Amino acid sequence: MLRAALPLFGLPLAGAAATEEPTQEPRSSGEPPAGLALFRWQWHEVEAPYLVALWILVASLAKIVFHLSRKVTSLVPESCLLILLGLVLGGIVLAVAKKAEYQLEPGTFFLFLLPPIVLDSGYFMPSRLFFDNLGAILTYAVVGTLWNAFTTGAALWGLQQAGLVAPRVQASLLDFLLFGSLISAVDPVAVLAVFEEVHVNDTLFIIVFGESLLNDAVTVVLYKVCNSFVEMGSANVQAADYLKGVASLFVVSLGGAAVGLVFAFLLALTTRFTKRVRIIEPLLVFLLAYAAYLTAEMASLSAILAVTMCGLGCKKYVEANISHKSRTAVKYTMKTLASCAETVIFMLLGISAVDSSKWAWDSGLVLGTLFFILFFRALGVVLQTWVLNQFRLVPLDKIDQVVMSYGGLRGAVAFALVILLDRTKVPAKDYFVATTIVVVFFTVIVQGLTIKPLVKWLKVKRSEHHKPTLNQELHEHTFDHILAAVEDVVGHHGYHYWRDRWEQFDKKYLSQLLMRRSAYRIRDQIWDVYYRLNIRDAISFVDQGGHILSSTGLTLPSMPSRNSVAETSVTNLLRESGSGACLDLQVIDTVRSGRDREDAVMHHLLCGGLYKPRRRGALRCAQAHASSPPPQPVQRRSYPGRVGREIWQCTCPRKPPRLCPWTCRRAGTRASRPWRAWRPRPVPRPRL
Repeated sequence: MLRAALPLFGLPLAGAAATEEPTQEPRSSGEPPAGLALFRWQWHEVEAPYLVALWILVASLAKIVFHLSRKVTSLVPESCLLILLGLVLGGIVLAVAKKAEYQLEPGTFFLFLLPPIVLDSGYFMPSRLFFDNLGAILTYAVVGTLWNAFTTGAALWGLQQAGLVAPRVQASLLDFLLFGSLISAVDPVAVLAVFEEVHVNDTLFIIVFGESLLNDAVTVVLYKVCNSFVEMGSANVQAADYLKGVASLFVVSLGGAAVGLVFAFLLALTTRFTKRVRIIEPLLVFLLAYAAYLTAEMASLSAILAVTMCGLGCKKYVEANISHKSRTAVKYTMKTLASCAETVIFMLLGISAVDSSKWAWDSGLVLGTLFFILFFRALGVVLQTWVLNQFRLVPLDKIDQVVMSYGGLRGAVAFALVILLDRTKVPAKDYFVATTIVVVFFTVIVQGLTIKPLVKWLKVKRSEHHKPTLNQELHEHTFDHILAAVEDVVGHHGYHYWRDRWEQFDKKYLSQLLMRRSAYRIRDQIWDVYYRLNIRDAISFVDQGGHILSSTGLTLPSMPSRNSVAETSVTNLLRESGSGACLDLQVIDTVRSGRDREDAVMHHLLCGGLYKPRRRGALRCAQAHASSPPPQPVQRRSYPGRVGREIWQCTCPRKPPRLCPWTCRRAGTRASRPWRAWRPRPVPRPRL
């Protein structure tokens, strides 16, 4: 596999030079045999993998150097610095080797560098926020991309007809439409690199980034259709070909999504049976997700859409099936691969721009393209937002529209597509390559540098980096059920109704099929939060030096703070206890904040109130049967409670008490009153 991948990097195969060397002449019979060599230089055997590792090392060191100065990284995005570094390295290589080497090849980009970035984005994408804004995302991705492609291509053709483009740029209307289809799509790599540093609000980020992911299907269809029309010739295009082009839009998009969902189903189903082989769980996640990407690419479908839907569809079930250590391995491995791929992409973009043999300059075409992509992007966003605001509950204001118009960044996807053009079919390919490089550099560097001051000047709402508290989650689920009930009462089957129906279907069928029984039974969210808070209290208690009581009643010896003891000792101690606590201490935040204090209050409320209804019911039953003989002592069962400085245990009867009809009627009467007027009355003890 490595030998097949290395030519895509522009590197020779390992050992290829050695095989091409002339064979050694046979020595004569009178010469003595050569002695044992103590040292032998075998550079050709390891040249290709060594260079790949060296480029990744240089990219990683560059990221470390950039982040040494907080002032520089706060003003200049990391993607801009990496492109500038690539220009410097490309100039050095050109000066030394007298030719441009180590450029970004389309095969390398699409098969090896792009999949980790898209998988990381799809797997960790907030699904609730994505589906809440799915209508707006699809509108900008489909209608907006078609608008930008056709208007930009037609405007550039009109510019040529007006004589503002040099006559040496030999391109027809179909050629300009082909160029407009590849230059008009918003790039997910560039958007992710820039917008993650700007920290705009979640709604604005998910709309722009979701558009960059979903417009891949439209870009692929337009590029392939226009390229086929160029190869066929405008005179040979029939009406049926236009209909096939429209139909291919649905086939590519829906087919890519279907491939992703099929592999997501297979991944979730496979992880259900990995309880005894936990070591292969991270491998299955990456292997099946990459198989979804390659399958869609093999079938000429939208590979980006396939791996995005695979990550979105499988995360809930995979996270419930795999262990805590596997979750941590998947998270950090995925983040590392995505970061390395993004770094290499921007560096290779800078290096590829140095090769002047692949591009030709025309000022009219370059300036016209820059103006038209900015103008038609802004006009399309304004028109589409006006239509969407007629149906949105929270409309997008003018400030959001400005950021969305200015945030339409182009990147490596456009560069890789323009390199794939055939020069014999498209004579103006060199001019299109030069224009694409200028557009990519302008959007990533100029717009990337100015978008953060623009956001501050416009006072755009920023994202709040905190997880919702238990109180917020409870209220959010309550409002969802209320809105679904209101839609059901009025007979309107809206978004909340269908989401509630999907949750019921998922709970009844999919979760039982794709989750193992132990994971499905503990899906209750209150008990899940209660369990996590118990773990946090236990680890905090260990940090302070004390005793911990696990579910099996095992007491761990006292130990010093984690600041003076290695984390491995704490991990091994927790592992030996046999408890179900998370062994990755980096995942659990022990720093107390406002959210932690609010969760702690809810935690104590659950601790004090979860078992009270049973005891209160027992007293009411005793009052109702005061004339009956004294009951026999009930065998009680102990439940471990909250771990703290004082270990306590709450008790409840093994069998729940039976309530008499009088008690039920009285409880129903109290439940019908307003909650503020309800007050528990003291119940006198029964006379025995």
